Parts: sequence; structure tokens; C-alpha cells
Amino acid sequence: MSAATAGSQSTSAFSYQGSFSSTHCGYCETDPKENPPLRSSFYLRTKVLTVRHYQCLVDRGWRRSGTTLYKPHITLSCCKHYTIRLHADTFKASRDQRQCLHKWTRNVLGEDYIREAAKKYPKSKEEKKKQNNSFNLAESVHAPEYSTIESSIPPEPAHKFEVTLEPASFSDEKYEVYENYQRNVHKEEPHEISAAGFKRFLCESPLPTTTTESGKRFGSYHMCYRLDGRLIAMGVLDLLPDVVSGVYFIYHNDFESWHLGKVSACHEACLAKEGGYGCYYMGYYIPSCQKMRYKATYGPSELLDPSTNVWVPLTADLKSSLEADSTWSNRFSGPPPDLDIDPSNAGAGFSIDSQMPGIMSQEELDEFDLGAVKVAARTFQTTADNLQGFEDTEGILYRVVRETVATVGPEVAREMVLRLG
Repeated sequence: MSAATAGSQSTSAFSYQGSFSSTHCGYCETDPKENPPLRSSFYLRTKVLTVRHYQCLVDRGWRRSGTTLYKPHITLSCCKHYTIRLHADTFKASRDQRQCLHKWTRNVLGEDYIREAAKKYPKSKEEKKKQNNSFNLAESVHAPEYSTIESSIPPEPAHKFEVTLEPASFSDEKYEVYENYQRNVHKEEPHEISAAGFKRFLCESPLPTTTTESGKRFGSYHMCYRLDGRLIAMGVLDLLPDVVSGVYFIYHNDFESWHLGKVSACHEACLAKEGGYGCYYMGYYIPSCQKMRYKATYGPSELLDPSTNVWVPLTADLKSSLEADSTWSNRFSGPPPDLDIDPSNAGAGFSIDSQMPGIMSQEELDEFDLGAVKVAARTFQTTADNLQGFEDTEGILYRVVRETVATVGPEVAREMVLRLG
């Protein structure tokens, strides 16, 4: 199934939220008293979003949190967010990543099982040499899974490890892992964690879940990791026409020493390859944040140039320059513009007025028929040029349509419905 036909929906509907800034940055490692953090993004809300449209948005620097879509303003934010991806076919696990998979497999299977398996199914010299000199991602990822080994060798493994993929939904066992993760790993206070917040953040999604006749799945899913029937970890994934997009990963801190984040990343990269999605997106690489630099260890990777929306290889030189310089990198289209704009008081047109990187150019906007954009209110749907006041290019209606089009890009803008009020 191609990107043009993926999913059952044909269009997406957005509610304009505008651009907002915050004085709180969860990634910033600078002293807030000496250098106050600033995050600025453009936001849309949606309950109806096609997987094809979302892939277009992701490839323009967007991400989602529940039903909220956002695109960071890289020149007006303290921490620079770069969309990062890798091609599943060329992914090469590092020595550390391979070791984590190996240790987890030995833990699941147990030494008794491994010893008996070696006796009953001894490897030839050629097989041993191949195993020592090459790494097979799929074999390593699936090696400890019970479905792979349950019928091959009589002795039972030490543990029953199962990995399942299911449509995103709420359950008490999922929330228990989430609550434990937020409290012990992210150090949130109990009053900051709630089932309602978990549902909004990691269960609700505007993407429809569909499956093609060939078995390829689209939409938002939970990849659940269970050990002896207990849910120990969960990955939140968006499956798009050509992308496995990692949204979030949680695990119970009882298993912290096993580095399940690395195990899950290899699972997700493997899903991208085996499922025919092609690419694995790990969200944002934030070079100024030590906790987010790990994404650059999976590769070979590419970064989305935030100004041109063109993918560029994440070379060692580029990685070093980005991590050494927490300000805007000259490797990407020069320094930010000198703006006399208060991002905390952003109105319609802010993305354009502030020269937000990655949006449509003035030439592209001049060629785009803004009046043909579909708009909707509670009881009707029409095109923008049929609304009273749209002809006023300084009016709020015109500016809302223009800014939204510029920020989502022409592919999505031609087919979207922009909800007003």
C-alpha cells in the first residue's frame, strides 16, 4: 500500500491554537536564573488525522502529544529540537546495543536452557564463525521471545518473554508501569501523575488504526513487553506509511538495570524493517541535553534540516559541532534573525512574522490559493473565500488561514479542514 492510499480516512481536521511560549523547559540544563529558558512552538489540535498527513507533518519537523500537534520554533527556543531518523535496512547496532540485547536474552532464557540448547543443536564451525563475525538484528531481537523458542527445544526457558503490538488503549496495568516510570525515572511528584494525564498523553490519538490485506498496520499502537505474564515495559508507536515513529517508552524500575530502552529501540527498528515501513523515527534529537543525546548513537542516522526540510547525514563532525554549541548551529542556514517580537504574546501570523524555519516561503504562499482552503464551524463546511471578511488580508481570519497553511505545508493544506471557533 502506498502513502497515497494508506489508511481509511481521506482528510484531516485541525483546530488553530497558534504559537505559545513557556518559561519552563524540561530539557534545558542551563541555570534558569542566569539564562532563563524559553520554549516556543506552533500548535494545532486534531481528533481526525490521516497517517499520510501526519507523515507529511513529521517530515516538516512536527510531533504529537495525544491529540495536540506541535512544531518547535528552533530559533526562539533554548534547546534545539532536530527530527532524527534512521533507515532500518542500514541500521548497525553498536557494540553496547548488541551487548544489551545479548544480556537480556541470557537473562530470559537462563543458563540451563542455553546449555541444553547447545547440546541438542550444536553449531558447525561455519555457523559459529558467522555468528561471531556478523550481527543479525531480527535474530537478536527475537531470540528471547517465547513464540520463537517454545516448540524448538523441550527444556523451558527461565522466563516467558512476550512482545505484542496492540492498538493504543488504556488499562490499569499500563498505567501502573507509567506511574512507576514517571515517579522513579522522571522524578515527578505523585500529585503530578494521573490516569487522566496518561490517557491524554499516551492513549488518545487522532490516528485511525487500520490493517491492510497484507497485514501492514497503521495508526497508534502500544508495543507491550511482558515477562512471565507481567507487563514490564511499553513503547508507544505511530505506524505511518513509510515510518515507525517512536512516541514514548516506559518501563518499571524493577528492570532498570537491563537497559530496556536500548532493547526496545532495537525492537522498533526491527519492526520498521520487517513491517515494510522503511524508516525508524526516534523523535527529537536535542544536542544540548545529555539525556537526549543517546539518539545519535543509533545509526547511521539523518537529521532534518529545520530550514529546508531536507534530510542530511548525521556525521561525526556535525554531531560534534551541534553538541559543542548549544546555540543555533551555522551548519543549518546561519544564525537566527534579529526579531523585535514577544513570543509570549503571539497572535495569528506569528510563525510567518517571526521567520520560523521550515515553513513555506513567501513565494510559495503567493502561489498557494488560500481561498480554496476548506474551513468548518459547528454546522457547516465551506472554503475560506466564502467567509465574510476573508478578503481583509490584515484581518484575523485571513491571517489564521495563512499561518496554518504556511506551517503545515502545501501537501496537507490542500486537503485539510481548518475548524474555526
